[in-house]
Amino acid sequence: MEYRQESIHKYLISRGKKGDRQALNELYKLYAGAMFNICRRMTGDEEQAKDVLQDAFISVFSRLGSLKNDEMFSAWIKRIVINHCLNELRKKKAFVEALDENYDTAEYDTTVDQEFRTFERNRLLQAIDQLPEGCRTVLNLYVFEGYDHKEIGSILNITESASKAQYSKAKRRLRQILVPKPI
Repeated sequence: MEYRQESIHKYLISRGKKGDRQALNELYKLYAGAMFNICRRMTGDEEQAKDVLQDAFISVFSRLGSLKNDEMFSAWIKRIVINHCLNELRKKKAFVEALDENYDTAEYDTTVDQEFRTFERNRLLQAIDQLPEGCRTVLNLYVFEGYDHKEIGSILNITESASKAQYSKAKRRLRQILVPKPI
């Protein structure tokens, strides 16, 4: 008998809520890769990403019983992982210092530059790692996680214009890193 993917997820979530370790292990296997990618992009460090991922999954599994709508599991786990990443960054306090609300927002461009899509994944990830924490955090939340600037402002406790400024600053810095200067 063939099961649809969502049926398997519902079954695993249901069993996981009852403390079935095998079901929790399967959920981990299904989601760990994608959640690690979020952690890696947000923290900028592979080892730190592994630690954050571990903590996030502990939180997910300990709160699984509070999940009201099993169909929202993917969004729910993603939000927990992002919150753990943000908490880790807050602990470092480095990204708060990097947020500059006085940055000129006149350069802010509402489109995601197509040129960034053409670069190899690893090269782009390495370039993103070079960004200051504030820029990297906003860029990740906006481009990869799909939040708008108002939501980012609320999440990071900054103004919407500060989020836009950080995004603009991140794009400019990425261009400097990725686009070779003519000789």
